[in-house]
Amino acid sequence: MKWNDRIGRRIKLHDLHVLMTVAELGSMGKAAERLNVTQPSISKSVADLEHQLGVRLFDRTPRGVETTAYGRALLTRSMGAFDELRQGIKDIETLSDPAIGEVRVGCPEAIAAGFLAAVIDQFSKGYPRAIVTVNPADHVSAEFGQLRDRRVDILIGRIPGTELDDDIGAEPLYQDRLYIVAGRNSSWARKRKLMLSDLLQEPWMLTPSMQGTLLDEFRANGVTAPKVTVRAYSTHQSTHLIATNRFISALSGSLLRFTLNREALKVLPVNFPTRGWSVGIMHLKSRNLAPTAQVFMDHIRKVAANLVGHL
Repeated sequence: MKWNDRIGRRIKLHDLHVLMTVAELGSMGKAAERLNVTQPSISKSVADLEHQLGVRLFDRTPRGVETTAYGRALLTRSMGAFDELRQGIKDIETLSDPAIGEVRVGCPEAIAAGFLAAVIDQFSKGYPRAIVTVNPADHVSAEFGQLRDRRVDILIGRIPGTELDDDIGAEPLYQDRLYIVAGRNSSWARKRKLMLSDLLQEPWMLTPSMQGTLLDEFRANGVTAPKVTVRAYSTHQSTHLIATNRFISALSGSLLRFTLNREALKVLPVNFPTRGWSVGIMHLKSRNLAPTAQVFMDHIRKVAANLVGHL
């Protein structure tokens, strides 16, 4: 298909904008209200697109409209096109001063509270006017939609063990692992050697993300999983409760390295041959990141380099 035959002259950005608005609202009438135009003009834009492409983009229902498989395919690419246009305008604005841009990052809370906090600290010293937005992404492999929808520029987290989708790229940063921890002044911290079985009856406190990983490790070591007495909501809550010296928990090495409460915590001498996991940057292969995001990624790599071999 030649550009001039169907795309360059016949498909208009305005019509694609109408398409995206109708799909979002599920109604041509509501789309007309939002865009401050008449409903017939909305219908004409959709009809023109369907005529040019030779397929139906919406199914009409009594409740409004629903996108067809053809409509969803066009929407995905349209979102990318509009995002690239918006990004192009931002790039032009920041070429003279890339320090005023924005970077959006998605990651689990344990990384946000530790590793990413250290990255932001270093980045903000050199780029105090840049904006960093952090989105929750506790299970990175289930959050690739944030990349595809352009809600984040990059994801940081555990690289999935399964093969990634073709449109997702991954850059390994460091190997992380779990450590069994307690408060520095707890009775367990005074032990010189412990077995996992010694701790089964003790009060355990875990976040949901750590619980799954820890239970897998217990099973791999042939040990019955402990009873969790506190399921903490957040990483900061976890480190605070561990510091009370009443709970045992499991934390990642990178969080222990960067948490502000690290002086109040003690890694227990547990015979715990834990398996590690790879932490990395995940990104959309087809997307060109803005200069600010590229600089931020350089800071990520620098902080990660200091972790290699030390976790």
